[in-house]
Amino acid sequence: MHLSKNFNVAVIAISLAMMLAAVRADAAQPSLPATFTAQMVHSPAGADIFVRSGGKGPVIVLIHGYAETSDSWGPLAAALAKSYTVVVPDLRGIGHSSKPAGGYDKKTQAEDIRAVVTTLGYDRTFVVSHDIGIMVAYAYAALYPNKVERLVVMDAPIPGIAPWDEIVKNPKLWHFSFWGRDEERLVQGRERIYLDRIWDDFSASPDKPDEATRAFYAAQYAQPGAMRAGFEQFKAFSQDVEDNQLFQRTKLTMPVLAVGGEKSFGATEAVVMRNVAVNVREAVVPGAGHWLMEESPSYTVALILDYLKYPTAAASATAR
Repeated sequence: MHLSKNFNVAVIAISLAMMLAAVRADAAQPSLPATFTAQMVHSPAGADIFVRSGGKGPVIVLIHGYAETSDSWGPLAAALAKSYTVVVPDLRGIGHSSKPAGGYDKKTQAEDIRAVVTTLGYDRTFVVSHDIGIMVAYAYAALYPNKVERLVVMDAPIPGIAPWDEIVKNPKLWHFSFWGRDEERLVQGRERIYLDRIWDDFSASPDKPDEATRAFYAAQYAQPGAMRAGFEQFKAFSQDVEDNQLFQRTKLTMPVLAVGGEKSFGATEAVVMRNVAVNVREAVVPGAGHWLMEESPSYTVALILDYLKYPTAAASATAR
């Protein structure tokens, strides 16, 4: 009886310790490695871009998406920094980058990225992207095709590229058309509610992104001018459609990895990219929704690391 009682106490103590550890892990906000250095880069296209970088080796640029900042790349950046130089900018209008009145078309933002790359003393790089970041990454690869070693795009459409017209009929993409002064007034002080709707609509799991992550990004988007700048990303889609239809006339030739979450874009990501590139490999992250770094970081990181090791793998293969 005495041994049983001690055993039960020990089990309870261990269980409490594990619960507390889980709470502490869950409470961690997203962040890049503390060893990364930060600086502001002026883009001739009219923005000041906040960028962090670290590691050593071939250069990789990570381009984040909407409802997040560059901190979303934390798990991938930490893994890549062991073998690569990792460059992680905040898109114009987001995070710590400036919030100019215009320039939110993805062609102009690609010029921002080029300014970051060259100012840091680099030239040819790998590019990994997610969400709206893939729209910027596609424009970058189209504008500077000889400057991209390989391109990874994850879980988003590209304005004007089929099946864009079908994709935008999805009612969950209501936020693509939600922008303007009245919309800014509606969201002011309610940024978390607005962002929760987007996170919830595109996640396969109701607890992802977690509370600490949501609170962190909501604070970023509550900064003065941040929601206006965020809405400009969507307002620019009409210009992006025109630009991308011109870009599409010349197919990308660098290897491309098109990744979709199984519960989100899935194999459709590769369908989109095969309309603009000749060397596309397809991958689907099992069980994941849109927020791949939050929902399935280990699988997604391993997938990207493996692809970067084998750049010439052009055959279509769904990773499951």
